[in-house]
Parts: sequence; C-alpha cells; structure tokens
Amino acid sequence: MRDHWFSAPLDHANPDGPAITLFARELFDPAKGGEKVPWLLFLQGGPGGRGNRPLGLGGWLGEAAKSFRILMLDQRGTGLSTPASRQTLPLVGDVAAQADYLAHFRATDIVADAELIRRELGSDPWSIFGQSYGGFCALTYLSFAPEGLKEVLVTGGLGPLTGPADQVYEATFGRLLARNAEYFARYPQDRELFTRLMRHVVKVSEHLPTGERLTPERLQMLGNYFGGNTRIDALHYLLEDAFVPTPDGDRLSDVFLAQVSAQVSRAANPLYAVMHESIYVQGEASNWAAARVLAERPEFHPDVAEPLLTGEAVYPWYFEQDPALVPLRELAELLAARTDGWGALYDVEQLGRNTVPVAAAVYSDDIYVDRDISLATAASVQGLHVWETADFHHDGIADDGEGIFARLLSEVRTPQG
Repeated sequence: MRDHWFSAPLDHANPDGPAITLFARELFDPAKGGEKVPWLLFLQGGPGGRGNRPLGLGGWLGEAAKSFRILMLDQRGTGLSTPASRQTLPLVGDVAAQADYLAHFRATDIVADAELIRRELGSDPWSIFGQSYGGFCALTYLSFAPEGLKEVLVTGGLGPLTGPADQVYEATFGRLLARNAEYFARYPQDRELFTRLMRHVVKVSEHLPTGERLTPERLQMLGNYFGGNTRIDALHYLLEDAFVPTPDGDRLSDVFLAQVSAQVSRAANPLYAVMHESIYVQGEASNWAAARVLAERPEFHPDVAEPLLTGEAVYPWYFEQDPALVPLRELAELLAARTDGWGALYDVEQLGRNTVPVAAAVYSDDIYVDRDISLATAASVQGLHVWETADFHHDGIADDGEGIFARLLSEVRTPQG
C-alpha cells in the first residue's frame, strides 16, 4: 500500500479559490509487477462513502491486482479527504454557505478531482471501475473527460441520464415490493415477526445504543439488506435475535438493537443522506422525490396490516430521527429545495459518440438501480457492452467480485463486431 495526498480546488472553475485535500490509497501486488502495471481507479458507491479499506487483495481486488495497481479514492468529503459532516461543515459558514459548498460535491467535481490526480501521478489514460454511484461518476467521466480514460467497467451503476429523480423511485419501489414478497416467501415465519416488531416499537419505548427511540420508519430501513444475495439471509438472522423475555414482558434485545443501530445510522456517511437525491437532479429541485413517490405507495405505510421494508431512499424524517443528521436538517431542506447550482451531470451527445470501451453489469432485479433505466442508459452510450444477469443483486461484487471483474475486463477488451 502507498498513501497519496493531493490539493484540489473546491471549485475547479475557480482554481485560485478555496482548496480541499484529497486522499487516495494505492494497492498493488508486488508479485504481479507492482508499480510497473497500469493504473485502475476505483469509484465506490454512495454518495458519501469513503474508499474501501481492504484487509487483503481478495475478491475483485485480487483479480484486478493481476493486471493493475489500484487507486482507492476517498471521494471529496469522505474518509481522509477533507470531510463534510455535522462537525466540520460549520467551519464553512452558515447553512446557506454550507449549501453552496456542497453544490461542489457531485459527480462532475469527483471527475475533475480524478483528472487532477491522474495528471499529478503522470498516468496515461487510465482504466476505471465504478460500482453503483461509482458507475454514475463513470458516465460523467465519459461525458466530460473521455480523453483521460482507456476503458471503463461498471457494476450496478447505470443511472438515468435525464429527467427528474421521481422516475428512479417510481421504478425501484416496484422492485422493492417484489423483493419483499420474495423475502417473506423464503422466510414465512418472519412475516408475523416483522409485523409484531413494527407494532411493538409503537407501543413500547425502545431505544438504540445512540440514545434515540427506535421508530417504525427506521425499522423499515432494514430493507437495505435486500440489496444483496446473501444479505437477505443476514436479515433473517438479525430478526431472530429481536425479542427477549424480561420482568416487564418481551422487549427488544440489546443484541438486536445494536445490530439495528449499525444498519440505520448515517453517522459514518452523513453525505449519503444529505446529498443522496442530488445525484439525480440536473437543473431542478429534488423536493424530496422519494418521499413524494412513497406517499403514492400506501402498501409501504408503517400502519398497514402487513408492513413492508423500504431501503436506501432518503426522507425528511431522517433528519429528525438520526442524531448524526439532526444538526444537518436545515441544510438538507435547503438542498432539497435548491434549483440553482445543479448543472448537467452528463453530456448525452458526447455519450452518443463515445469511443472509450465500456462494459457494464446490469442486475435484472436490482432494487437500487433499476434494470429498465439501466438498459435505456446503456443504449445511449455508443459501444457500451451490457452483461445482464439475474444471478446477483446490487452488491454482486461482494458475492463474486473476482468472476464479475474478470468477465467485464474480458468483455471490454474483446472487439465488438
């Protein structure tokens, strides 16, 4: 491993303005050529997640290290790159100043950072691998800096190129409904158990280790487990720890509450909540798109006879119930209502004449990045090769990263006839 630090403008259009620090970690296998092999930039999911901290070169990293030295970037605002959180943002100024500051924390800025880093490293056009939101960033890279790219791999990350954020949730809530049905068919005993849990936290005051009361809405967030093949089983194992007998009757166990807290808190990645809907907007306000769309889906209401689980979408109540987000509530409202500062994330005309080899894995039942939207986006990118599979869910690279990476690399390097 080798650590790299860079200075970048907050606003790349104003290089003499305020600067931020960027951190990236280089990973390579000395037995495979080490520094002599070309670069691969990894763009992780999110937004708001730092680069992976691997304990070894396993999975897709092991496969990638056969051909590359990997640059694991902490995208701006995350990890060791100048962080943006309830603790640090007041240094920027008042809430309006913070909103202006975070307007520079989108895919276009991440791509500009990547190009600055590539030039400072003295790299030729490099390969990039984008997972989930990293795939969104890869499409932005192809739009505005294709000269910096040799080849592009994407997994679960072909988002919409145009249109409001609403279309995303209109599609993914439907897929989430199907995933709920699949889960409760797999674990029918959990149907009654989850309903009991939802009713229990309304009647009984149960508190997470961080001190706040556990609400039905936050219990529903456990639908995040539905994003993976094996994680769906992890949800079952979590639920079976739920209740323990006490002198006051059945209560939620400390084991269960600790696990739930780890799943529903955004303390480790507050930008995920603050910036989430901004990854879709171009020239318009998001206006809490997920909440508006969910209001039209009564089957997800906590009070229905058989409550369902939700998942990754962000709602206004996040900023009322999560202690890490409460101080950011006014900022989140400003960003949700913001119409200016949200410029184009993609150049559709440039994507239509793309010459950079691109291969993308599209997961048929992905509850986060809809399959139909992904295929429409793929059709708009000249030369993009799609591998659609129903064998994996959104975090497929956690299940067979080695095989997925090897297949995409082979496909991106196979001449298309």
